[in-house]
Amino acid sequence: MQLLWLFVVTTPTLVTDLDICMTKETFTPDTATRRRWLAVLARASRPELEAACLLLGDLPAPDPVRPAEPGMVMLRGRIGGTGDVFNLGEASVTRCALRMGTGALGVGYTLGRDRRKAELIAIIDALLQDPVRHADIVRELVEPLSRQQAVQRDDTSRAAAASKVEFFTFVRGEA
Repeated sequence: MQLLWLFVVTTPTLVTDLDICMTKETFTPDTATRRRWLAVLARASRPELEAACLLLGDLPAPDPVRPAEPGMVMLRGRIGGTGDVFNLGEASVTRCALRMGTGALGVGYTLGRDRRKAELIAIIDALLQDPVRHADIVRELVEPLSRQQAVQRDDTSRAAAASKVEFFTFVRGEA
């Protein structure tokens, strides 16, 4: 199921060139890799991200391009996963864009209104774009978080499967 994210514009300052760049649909192997680490960071809790930033040591001061700001997105779904598109509902999302000392633009999106979490995601995203730090951050932060999230997902799936109920009906006249 593909979800389309649409921000409800509440002020004219939200529509900028950054919006156009961030929604551009070019897909490269680098884009796929970045999407994976951003997804892992977005699913991580704020305390996990705070601890990760402490492990990264001294960080250059972030230069905010767009300070963390909450907004709304329209969640869209497809009937049966492949059918007609429908609006599922709205969700609160907080986004942030900033530059670190390397000059890379880091972005952070998170469900909810946690501005600090969006900032932490953007900081780590910018640092992951630095070739000098990339391998260490992936090894020390992204991969462990990804493994932990996979275990949690498996546990949740097993718990749901254990509570599965099979329903059946009898047709009148047959037994």
